[in-house]
Amino acid sequence: MSQRRPNRQLGFSMIELAMVLMMGLIIMGMSIVELQPVLQQIQANAGIDQVKSTIRQARELAISDRRTTVVQFLSAGAANCPASGTIMNCMALTQMNVVAGTPPTQVLATSPFIVVPIESHVQLLSFNGEPDTPDGFIGAAPTPPNGLYTGSNIGAPTSGMAFQSDGTFTDGNGNPINLTVFIGEAGIPTTGRAVTVLGTTGRVFAYHSTGSTWLR
Repeated sequence: MSQRRPNRQLGFSMIELAMVLMMGLIIMGMSIVELQPVLQQIQANAGIDQVKSTIRQARELAISDRRTTVVQFLSAGAANCPASGTIMNCMALTQMNVVAGTPPTQVLATSPFIVVPIESHVQLLSFNGEPDTPDGFIGAAPTPPNGLYTGSNIGAPTSGMAFQSDGTFTDGNGNPINLTVFIGEAGIPTTGRAVTVLGTTGRVFAYHSTGSTWLR
């Protein structure tokens, strides 16, 4: 006569299921911790690509449209930069409108034609021990946490920053200025990145920080 198997052999007990689930959660948590540095580097790379491509777009539009293009770095929550728990800074590009007259004049448009939120968790930021970029526009190491420099000055000129129709990068008075933009994730020096703009030509370069040196 066939014997019926005990019910306990037909499946798993609640204790066994709970143990398997717990082990799965532990393994998943370990994987997330291991992948976190990789995700931080991906975010930093995405952020520097956004900054570099947006600056280059501003220069190309200024040349192709023969119209001054203003470049602004905005803090989250400021006008034209949507507030968010993960977006810290935005870039805004605004063109100057030509007003007929003798001679014709240029007036800043009332709103940007493009606003780019910089990658989640990435912000304008420099770190302790981080040197000036190989272009040497600052002339010394940046002063953390400041991430925006025009020449050796911290921040943007009060007169503004813009690409002219000949591709040069200038202040609001038309004087060429060199720009250095440092970005990264707070507390993580390995996410340091930088973009430089040479005022007289509008040349744009991007750099990756090792913590003590810069690599292009």
